[in-house]
Amino acid sequence: MHSPVLVLKDSLKRESGTKVHHANIQASKAVADIIRTTLGPRSMLKMLLDASGGIVVTNDGNAILRELDVAHPAAKSMIELSRTQDEEVGDGTTSVIVL
Repeated sequence: MHSPVLVLKDSLKRESGTKVHHANIQASKAVADIIRTTLGPRSMLKMLLDASGGIVVTNDGNAILRELDVAHPAAKSMIELSRTQDEEVGDGTTSVIVL
């Protein structure tokens, strides 16, 4: 059997271990903390600055997630899960992130 050939950048480093687990947890918690306060009867509004420079005030988790620009892979995966939830069901995007 031949070993698989990986085509990656020379500068790319692969990391593993508890350091990466903690980084993934921190990134996931950061996204969840942004969204968590939009749930429930005492939900708070968020004031966002959109790409065109306008101000948006909303407590819709999906609208907030659309405006986030995230670089961390774990956080990106969570946001993609939320978008898939919205496409398939039409609701529950905030709950997906918090859970």
